[in-house]
Amino acid sequence: MKYEEMLKLAKEKLPKVQSKSERFVVPKIQGHVEGNKTIIINIFSIADLLARLPEHILKYLQRELATPGYFQDKRLVFGRKLSSHMINEKLQKYVEVFVLCEQCSKPDTKLLTEEGLLVKKCMACGHKSQVQTKI
Repeated sequence: MKYEEMLKLAKEKLPKVQSKSERFVVPKIQGHVEGNKTIIINIFSIADLLARLPEHILKYLQRELATPGYFQDKRLVFGRKLSSHMINEKLQKYVEVFVLCEQCSKPDTKLLTEEGLLVKKCMACGHKSQVQTKI
């Protein structure tokens, strides 16, 4: 048997790749509505996963959701009823703007201030980009 034939036979016997999974998945918020307030219980774990300060995420969400919010123990409390879908959409947008690298789409970025501008630097590929959104 020739080498090419053996190679073809070996390729046919390889298992098929079932699915492609990404290394990074944007976390979903966990919480509930209590009276006229919305309580998010996993904001600190989300902040750890995103490698961002919880205060930074809070400030962004307050602006985007047009509602006051504050930390109470290890929870985030918003001053009105909000759907989890709405909060997850805004969190997804936060990740796109402040976390993911525009060049390689990896979440391994840091926020830096250079010459008074907020810059996102990717630790994986080295790409730097100015963050256009202000909080």
